[in-house]
Amino acid sequence: MRDSSSTRFIRFHLKIRHLVLLVELGRHASILHAAEAAGLTQPGASKLIGELEHALGVPLFERLPRGVAPTWYGKVLIRRASAALAEMDAAHQEIVQGQAGFGGRVCIGSVLSPASSLVPRALQLLKERNPRIQVAVSVDGSNTMVEQLRAGELDIVIGRIHDPAAGVELDFEPLADEARSLVVRAGHPWLERRDLQLDDLAGAAWILPPPGRLRDRLMALFIARGLPQPADIIETLSLPLVMRLLAQGERVVALPPGLVQAELEAGTLAVLPFELGLRGDVYGIVTRKRHQLSPSAGAMLAALRGGGPGAPGPAFPPTLTNTVLAYLRRISLWEIAAARPYDPRQDSCDKTRSETCTNAWR
Repeated sequence: MRDSSSTRFIRFHLKIRHLVLLVELGRHASILHAAEAAGLTQPGASKLIGELEHALGVPLFERLPRGVAPTWYGKVLIRRASAALAEMDAAHQEIVQGQAGFGGRVCIGSVLSPASSLVPRALQLLKERNPRIQVAVSVDGSNTMVEQLRAGELDIVIGRIHDPAAGVELDFEPLADEARSLVVRAGHPWLERRDLQLDDLAGAAWILPPPGRLRDRLMALFIARGLPQPADIIETLSLPLVMRLLAQGERVVALPPGLVQAELEAGTLAVLPFELGLRGDVYGIVTRKRHQLSPSAGAMLAALRGGGPGAPGPAFPPTLTNTVLAYLRRISLWEIAAARPYDPRQDSCDKTRSETCTNAWR
């Protein structure tokens, strides 16, 4: 059940400056620095925090000797505030697009393999239909990009969802999984071997992604055979760096062959004659659940799906006010107060008087 006082505060008294301050507190972990970034005085920032804590009945930040740290409730609120402000930015972009004709900007993120195959094809299709749309593409790990998506920093992610808690807020359209082959430079001495064993690979010089599920599965192969895990490792997600490292030495990397198909066909890279039996999790298109994409993001989504008449949604963008209000009513700030009972001993503030809370933050 939603507390009526919390509901009234969020619907009628929550201000944009509350959201801006929360986001800046997440970035700076300091009342003073966050206040400066939000264009507020320190007493003004303390007053806004006190208002939020009084309305929600939970402590949002813990005072430390140097700065502040968000509580669990504070982390939830910061993430939601960031997404709310991103919605406002998107609404503004829709209005600009409506005034200037169909264009706009879309930000997408992709894991490595689709970034070299699916994404270029989709971008070509998008530009054929809507050349005025600007697209920003980042390539990173799934966990990082999913958090950016949840915060509203990305519109679409082509990747994987590893965290079930995050999956509740996201929609996932599966695309493909990927078998891994052992790729080396042309002329690598192991290419002539037909008796290559996992024991040999344990002592190899490897190029690996940062720690994650795929790397864990690879290491599990060695552990299951009682072998030492590889020690000579270079971590990177940069494909150009992988190419350079392979070319200049004897390193091994586990990649989807399609990722380096051109190099395999040109004869600069080759696949070792050893079946690793390693596959990545299914990757797919990830978007925020119940989130109305902007026309430009909708067009990008249609291109990623391989076709379609274009961006979904109304011909004319909604007004800024309606978009923001509709979103703020959905962002479930009440989950902070309803998640678990609040123990007043956790906080020295007297929740019956917001002035007391405000003074504690000065």
